[in-house]
Amino acid sequence: MPNSLLELSKKLIDPAKEFISTENVEKTAEFSNAFMELAKTLQEQGKSIGFLMGLVKESKPLLDILCSPEAQVISAGLPFVPFAIALIKFYREKTDREPTLKDCVVIISQAAYLESFAQVLANNKDVLARLRTYANSNQALDKALQNLNDFELTDEIANSVIASFSQSSLVKRFNEILLAKLELVGLSQPEAKEFTESVARNTKIYFLKALALAGDSAQPLAELYKNGGTEEIKKYMSIQAYIKEQIEPKPKETVFKETFTYNDIYVKPNARKVDNNGKIEKESNTFSLEDWVKRIILDTNSNAQKKVIFIQGGTGRGKSIFCRIFADSVRRDLYQRWIPILIRLRDIEEFQPSLKETLSSRLQQYYFALKNDWLIDNDTKFLFILDGFDELRIERSNSSSVKSFIRQVGPFQEDYAKRHQVIITGRAMDLHGIEDLPPNLERVEIAEMNIELQAQWFDNWRRQFPTDETTKFQQFLQDNQSSCPEQVKELAKEPLLLYLLTAMHRDNELDINEFKQATGTAAKILVYEQALKWVLTEQRSDRRHPDLNKELTGQNPEALRRILAEAAVCVVQSGGESASMEMVKSRLEQDYETKELIAKAEEQLGGEALKTALSAFYIKSDNSGGVEFFHKSFSEFLCAERLKQSIEDWTQLGKRGKTFNINEQELYGEIYDLLGYGGLTPEILEYLMALLRASSEFKPKEILQRLNKFYLDWCQGEFIDLHEGTTLPQKKARNLEKQAGINLGQRQVDIFTGLNVIILLLELHRYAQTQDELKDNLVFYPCGKKDSDNFDEQRLLRIIGYSNSVSLGTFSATVGYFLSGANLSGTNLSGAILTDANLTGVILTRANLTRANFTDTNLTGAILTRANFTGANLTDANLTGAKLTDAKGLEFSGS
Repeated sequence: MPNSLLELSKKLIDPAKEFISTENVEKTAEFSNAFMELAKTLQEQGKSIGFLMGLVKESKPLLDILCSPEAQVISAGLPFVPFAIALIKFYREKTDREPTLKDCVVIISQAAYLESFAQVLANNKDVLARLRTYANSNQALDKALQNLNDFELTDEIANSVIASFSQSSLVKRFNEILLAKLELVGLSQPEAKEFTESVARNTKIYFLKALALAGDSAQPLAELYKNGGTEEIKKYMSIQAYIKEQIEPKPKETVFKETFTYNDIYVKPNARKVDNNGKIEKESNTFSLEDWVKRIILDTNSNAQKKVIFIQGGTGRGKSIFCRIFADSVRRDLYQRWIPILIRLRDIEEFQPSLKETLSSRLQQYYFALKNDWLIDNDTKFLFILDGFDELRIERSNSSSVKSFIRQVGPFQEDYAKRHQVIITGRAMDLHGIEDLPPNLERVEIAEMNIELQAQWFDNWRRQFPTDETTKFQQFLQDNQSSCPEQVKELAKEPLLLYLLTAMHRDNELDINEFKQATGTAAKILVYEQALKWVLTEQRSDRRHPDLNKELTGQNPEALRRILAEAAVCVVQSGGESASMEMVKSRLEQDYETKELIAKAEEQLGGEALKTALSAFYIKSDNSGGVEFFHKSFSEFLCAERLKQSIEDWTQLGKRGKTFNINEQELYGEIYDLLGYGGLTPEILEYLMALLRASSEFKPKEILQRLNKFYLDWCQGEFIDLHEGTTLPQKKARNLEKQAGINLGQRQVDIFTGLNVIILLLELHRYAQTQDELKDNLVFYPCGKKDSDNFDEQRLLRIIGYSNSVSLGTFSATVGYFLSGANLSGTNLSGAILTDANLTGVILTRANLTRANFTDTNLTGAILTRANFTGANLTDANLTGAKLTDAKGLEFSGS
């Protein structure tokens, strides 16, 4: 019984050989039903069956073509699989015998491999060009071919081909021939290996198609198709459906309300390395982020394969756009090597016990992710791109789940190192307060746009708007001799702000003169202020309402602005970029002018007036019918504006000038309403303080006093311990549950309200210390001033314990970033968890810090005179410049 691959190939090919002659090929096709359909199909495509029939003249295996000059024509898309099926059918017709499983596997596997080779080759012009400069065979290629001819195909090996095609010993023989051929035509060994592995992985798709095409023509194939073949085909079809629905359209989405797409103006960003301590290597040269990521995911080194890629960058730096464009480039260029899976992390409603289960639940609508073994298929390698670690839509009560998620990623990557790769994006501070970060995180920071990248961006913009004004504005931003303020030049290094500046300039809505005196955050705020004015006045229309902006903005622009602000508060409190429409409507019920505006708009625009209004101003509907800002920075800025307005209102005096317009009970209700959620972000706080500093209505002394009074009452539990009626935390918790489906209990609401007030007080304290007229009289002491009647050395320790009842480390994760410069002299923080906190310049004179956890904490410049550190954990703490005079019990490592 023949068992070698050459013998098995001859067994199927020889019956057809006697009917083949180069002069009478078409007649042969007509003679055999097996070849008639194939010949007809080829004729419709303008091709001849002659070339394929010629392969069998010498009774050689089909794969022999790789060793011949004809290898270059494979890219023409010749149907090898249908030809193999025709050979099997012809064998059955001619001999009246049923081919065995080995017969079928040996011929179909070769045909499938050749079709895969053709498909991969079509996407690689360099390899195709090399094949066209054909070189004679060499010893390595001849040896590989001989090894294939002599290969003994057993039933066990045939079954392994079916079970795991790319890992089977038969396919390894195929790979040896292709490797030798590719190296012969000039590819390096790594290049040839990468190309060959792509072909091998991709072959299974064509093998499965062969099963479907064969139908009942061969009993072994029919049984194989019934016993799992259909499942495999459904899996691959669902993968292709995912790619088409979730990956391919992303770059083609339009930019905000423009007519052009992200792909039209996108430029590949540069990046900088981030060291193991989270510090950006600013002195090092920047490099192409895309090229760097590709090097890692194509690196076959086992250590590189265990790395989790974490791409960090500030708001508007282009993280999400990079993910969309890169995922699509993987689809186009690396699909045989990687299957891109793009997931917005904020779309994950609930984390599962393992990352595998979390991924499965997010992809459950696609068949390929339903089976338990979907991650261990040797022929499918997934590139998981998890975008927006800072935007996880998850209640703060489940913050432990967020931490658990990032901790799951490291072991997941190590477990699946040779199969899959994980990429995560987020801001640098997303990792703040999380202990035991995966040691295999490979971090980079997206760099600001340099002159070269800006020039590429303007080239793309000019293709959309080919005017002299575009060129003049580019020169204005980039020319060192121009009158452009340095602040604007700095802002233009951020992709989002560059777009806003250029788009407003195009529409004659940009006032450059306003930027001349602005610096830092104030300059960025000016961009958003002008952008807000721009979107409120820009001419918009839709099919039913050609003068939409007149119908909306013509009535009350300020009320419209408040609608946007309340929508922003809802989005921020919901923990991501979107919020339910019910939540937005509920907040607007409290504002008479906005209610009146919506009522008038409903008369003209119908019952969906609010949604129509919001959609006109850089807000879109999400999948659940809620509202979503086109970019998170818009919601953060508008939320800061809303907070600023309330802070000013809280210090307005009544007509007689003796009492505040808003009494204490009303104040406390508004504090819970605005701050009773998660935690304030650094971005919101940065905008808020810049807005307040520029406001003539800002009264730092009065607001600090009022917030400090709330803080002291909150510390006593006066808001949550009320025995009669509905407490303020309970009211806020019910509203969040009813309006947004956010399950944040009254205890969590109470905790986060207090922590947010502490953040505001700390920020006001830092502001006051920069003002000569305020720094001595405007001080926030979390535990009260040392030696005063109000001093309570354990107050902050109790707050930390209360906060950590949500999850261990909640205080440090929420407030730790904002503690710099705090006066904690004489406080008792024994056993406190302050991991990864920012304690730069903190005053801890005579503080009791025994057994406290300062792992990865920044204590740069802290005043620690006579502090007691006995038993404290200072692993990797940074004490550079700290004053340690007479400090006790200092034992630390890695600082």
